[in-house]
Amino acid sequence: MNQQQFENFTASSLYCEKCKAAMPVRERLLLVLPDREIFDYLCTGCGSSVGRREITAGEKLMAEAMARRLPRRSVALQ
Repeated sequence: MNQQQFENFTASSLYCEKCKAAMPVRERLLLVLPDREIFDYLCTGCGSSVGRREITAGEKLMAEAMARRLPRRSVALQ
C-alpha cells in the first residue's frame, strides 16, 4: 500500500467518557490560525468533546496537491 493513503485521517467514532462507549463523532472547526487549523470531535450522543485534530498548513497543501494529482477515470462511450 502507498504511504500517502494514510497521511490524513479523520475519526468516525471515538470513545466517549460520558456515554461509556465508542460513539459516532462529528468534526467541528474550532480555530483557524495562519499555520494550522484545529478541529474538535463531538460525540453525537451527548455532544461532549472527545478529541481534537490539528492540520498544519503544509499538510493541507499536500492533501490538496495529491487530490489534483490523482488520475481521473474517464468513461468510454460506445
